[in-house]
Amino acid sequence: MYIMKKIILSLALVSTVFSCNTVKNVDTSSVANAATLLSSLSSNSTVQQITSLFSLLDTNKDEAISTTEAIGSVADNFNVLDTDSNSSLNLTELTGLLSLLK
Repeated sequence: MYIMKKIILSLALVSTVFSCNTVKNVDTSSVANAATLLSSLSSNSTVQQITSLFSLLDTNKDEAISTTEAIGSVADNFNVLDTDSNSSLNLTELTGLLSLLK
């Protein structure tokens, strides 16, 4: 039941992102893939999965996740993950998501 709820919420998030008129020049397949990967993360997830998530979320390829690129639990926990308080997440900070999943 919990996994189904996560999948439904991820799909709702993706459809919201797709319908938002302010999202321009975003590779929607990357966002959809990121939402799918994010919904599958668990306490058994690996740094490799977080690295893949980082690549999918970093839509402008500047090696950082901004608040506008963050979705789902990354967006929900952005301030906790942003340990240097620079309003962006690097890969090291995003791996902190693994500790939140436990």
